[in-house]
Amino acid sequence: MEVNLISDTVTRPTQEMLDFMMHVNVGDDVFKEDPSVNALESKVADLFGMEAALFFPSGTMANQTAIKIHTQPGQQLICDHYAHIFNYEGGGVSFNSGVSCALIEGERGRITADQIEKRINPSDFYHSPKTALVALENTTNKGGGACYDIGQIKKIKELCDIHQLPLHRDGAGIWNAMLATNTSPDEYGALFDTISICFSKGLGAPIGSALLGSKKAMDDALRVRKMLGGGMRQAGYLAAAASFAIDNHWKSMENDHRKAKELEKTLSNLPFVNYIAPVDTNIVIFEIENQMKENHFFDTLHDLNILFIRMGSGKLRFVTHLDYTDIQHKYVINELMKLNF
Repeated sequence: MEVNLISDTVTRPTQEMLDFMMHVNVGDDVFKEDPSVNALESKVADLFGMEAALFFPSGTMANQTAIKIHTQPGQQLICDHYAHIFNYEGGGVSFNSGVSCALIEGERGRITADQIEKRINPSDFYHSPKTALVALENTTNKGGGACYDIGQIKKIKELCDIHQLPLHRDGAGIWNAMLATNTSPDEYGALFDTISICFSKGLGAPIGSALLGSKKAMDDALRVRKMLGGGMRQAGYLAAAASFAIDNHWKSMENDHRKAKELEKTLSNLPFVNYIAPVDTNIVIFEIENQMKENHFFDTLHDLNILFIRMGSGKLRFVTHLDYTDIQHKYVINELMKLNF
């Protein structure tokens, strides 16, 4: 059998999802006339207690649009040095918005209000870029699926309000975060000016993200989405998949978290594994004690058709997801327990 633990984006639509997708009403979303897209946007906006939402082909485009509507060229945003918007969005911060990043070395991708305050440039000091935005990622990808404590986010929001800075949330893993921390969507909607949410990570939809915010912000975002080529026509089929995923797959992500914890436990018993990041959600990041054994580990598991990725700097990653079955999970654990080198 083949087991794919590369990412939670490798899932394929279930038959039930495909059946649901094929029986919805669609229109031309560029003219805002696709009823299924409009319904999804209303659904997620209401869920998070925000005024409006806009459907996007990808989370990267949603994040880049949020940065664009909050900033002007030459300004600066503050984020963690692990942030997806800095590391994994093709340099879009500078290319699309002409903005630089003030990077903070947080804890597993999470930054604090105190750290942020130290990086806010004085507004009257024209030698440095004007601070225009704070961006948080929750869960953190490169930080191993770590979740923010909502109390810490409230402190960050208070600081942003004092300095009149908008606060954006890269919420690619937001569904995982809410399950892991027992928090609700509207709690986050009250704290952020914009939130990007992903339907193709964890939830198992084939494509799509949404950006949430005020009505004005989404009107501005619609124009930016057009400039970036993100307008889609009969996108209602994709929106229907996202809606189905929220209703039917969200709570089942607790199984992904359980399996990730079990992988963490299994890895902790292997003598050649010298570090495992604490597992909060569905991402397991770990390190092997030296390069030779890491190469051997990687090759051995790939020979066993267990696929995963290297993240650089000695970090390896497993990601559990909807298509990672109980049978596959048992197979992976059994094979890991056999390893001895």
